[in-house]
Amino acid sequence: QVQLVESGGGSVQAGDSLRLSCAASGSISRYDAMGWLRGTQGERPESTIAWITTDYIIGYEDSVKGRFTVSRDDANSTVSLQMNNLKVEDTGVYYCSVGDVEGGQYYPAAGYWGQGIQVIVSS
Repeated sequence: QVQLVESGGGSVQAGDSLRLSCAASGSISRYDAMGWLRGTQGERPESTIAWITTDYIIGYEDSVKGRFTVSRDDANSTVSLQMNNLKVEDTGVYYCSVGDVEGGQYYPAAGYWGQGIQVIVSS
């Protein structure tokens, strides 16, 4: 069992910054990595935004490279996503997840994500 709880979302203007955090507990050590997914309210996550492995290897979706930074603090079992220069198209529900990495691709474990947190970016 894995429990993931996100925090830090909100409504901002384009160009602003937000920092999302995720508190993880349970059997997270069985997974290679943790990641942030994005979707819409009430739907399953649709895309992977960023991920970080236990060896601190990192990957980003192309549209967020240079603007978003993912990090993890294993001592406190948290993973964070610093989002700078936010754009309207970054709007969505962000989910913290656990998963594995193969061939440079992140594969979230099915169903193992948090409840999601809303990020709204206005122009």
